[in-house]
Amino acid sequence: MISAGDFYDRPAANKSLFEKAHAAVEKKDYANAVSLLTEIVEKDKSDFQCWTLLGTLYLVQEKRDDAEKAYLTAIELKPTYALALINLGRFRLNQKKFEEAVDLLTRAVTVQPQSPDANLLLGEAYLRLKKGSKAIPYLNEAGKLGNIQAHLDLGWLYNAAGLKDKAVVEYEEVLKKKPDYPDRKKLEQYISENKKN
Repeated sequence: MISAGDFYDRPAANKSLFEKAHAAVEKKDYANAVSLLTEIVEKDKSDFQCWTLLGTLYLVQEKRDDAEKAYLTAIELKPTYALALINLGRFRLNQKKFEEAVDLLTRAVTVQPQSPDANLLLGEAYLRLKKGSKAIPYLNEAGKLGNIQAHLDLGWLYNAAGLKDKAVVEYEEVLKKKPDYPDRKKLEQYISENKKN
């Protein structure tokens, strides 16, 4: 979801480069895409969308330091750009920097409360910090917004807390929303063993 406030009006020459970069990404020609985006930000250092896309492409290329710098630049330029906040939050989660992830993802949810990714990742960051009660509202929201993983996380959390009836409800949601779920048999077995009649 990109809001109107996230639109970046770039000059015609940069627009053309941006379109070429997108085409390169579609073809998985990441080196070319990075080169084109770098050309744009050299001409216009405030193009936060380009910085965010660069961050993602650097991650694909496993250039973690460059990715982090690009995301931080995007957020510095546009502190309310949810995509950069979410991407850097996910990066912090992978680095096991959970407190930093919570900060970034809280900002992302504030800017974009309807983002399934921001809600899911924030819930997962709280789970990693062993703050299940803080995770629940965000995982619930992500689940309402259609994210299957949120239901799985909630099911796991409720099961760990001994609330098997609540876990059953979450696992039933998974099967309802994704009938071809790979571990369907395991979930069905859990449901049949723990469902109260």
